[in-house]
Amino acid sequence: MRHYPAPIQNRKIRFALVGCGRIAKNHFSALDRHADRAELVGVCDVDPAALSAAAAQTGAAAYANLTSLLADTNADVIILTTPSGLHAEQTVEIAATGRHVMTEKPMATRWHDGLRMVKACDEAAVRLFVVKQNRRNDTLQLLKRAVTQGRFGRIYMVNINVFWTRPQEYYDSALWRGTWEFDGGAFMNQASHYVDLLDWIVGPIESIQAYTATLARNIEVEDTGVISVKWRSGALGSMNVTMLTYPKNLEGSITILGENGTVRIGGVAVNQIQHWEFAQAHADDEKVQTASYATTSVYGFGHPLYYDNVIQVLRGEALPETDGREGLKSLEVLIAMYLSARDGKRVALPLDY
Repeated sequence: MRHYPAPIQNRKIRFALVGCGRIAKNHFSALDRHADRAELVGVCDVDPAALSAAAAQTGAAAYANLTSLLADTNADVIILTTPSGLHAEQTVEIAATGRHVMTEKPMATRWHDGLRMVKACDEAAVRLFVVKQNRRNDTLQLLKRAVTQGRFGRIYMVNINVFWTRPQEYYDSALWRGTWEFDGGAFMNQASHYVDLLDWIVGPIESIQAYTATLARNIEVEDTGVISVKWRSGALGSMNVTMLTYPKNLEGSITILGENGTVRIGGVAVNQIQHWEFAQAHADDEKVQTASYATTSVYGFGHPLYYDNVIQVLRGEALPETDGREGLKSLEVLIAMYLSARDGKRVALPLDY
């Protein structure tokens, strides 16, 4: 039993953010939504221009590197929106100072790094939160409940598609993009929230067979790939991902075919319930029409909802929805997929610890 620091109930919870790139704006906006219970006290980036812009936008204290931030800040939680390959070392450094860690996806680019992050936070008795904001989408919450309630009966087949586009300029915009060490490819970076659905929605996976390819972009990692999945329940499925869709993002979808139900959630980012049919009626069926939403961003609108859970956890009011161990589940699937593609063989789960 781990003993975490006492709940923070008599003041706002203090956050500092490291890595002021494109996703950082979602975090700034989410914290603004919870200004009654949380505040941003620091921002950090090695790029002076990005740091200056973030400090001007938020009014938070600016730091040129993580070590200087940790030496000075009174933050309770450090948010990592840095390149994925840096998360492990940064998490270990943060945990050693007794602060909680919130990391963007994927939590790491290597399996042993993910394990190291969880171990470091355990030993320091601090929380490790892994951002999985898409889980909070109304569309996916309805689907998750339908599976949990057994409305599908036995699930036979599952298909996930992520047909998006990332031009060469996107990868060229930063040296770390498209690299094995710091970024990962289409599955690990752009589609990682969809990889998360394989286990979170459907359940434990027995084995994976994958093919990946770099068909058009000048990068180290894959821009396209397919995986075949067998779940422990016996269900079969596939996931198809590409960042080469012409001329723009087309689809982010999940389809589940079961004994007593069929559901397809599509749109650009699982934002539209396109088919919802079950043998038995349920009160949730009335919520289908209002669950779909228009989106201009594939990030969705889940960051404020994710922060709400983190704040409640640190106030002693809730349990974490996505902690380090939950984050390891999708990382394990990703690593198994890459091993399968590399070695040309089926990979069984769980991986050897």
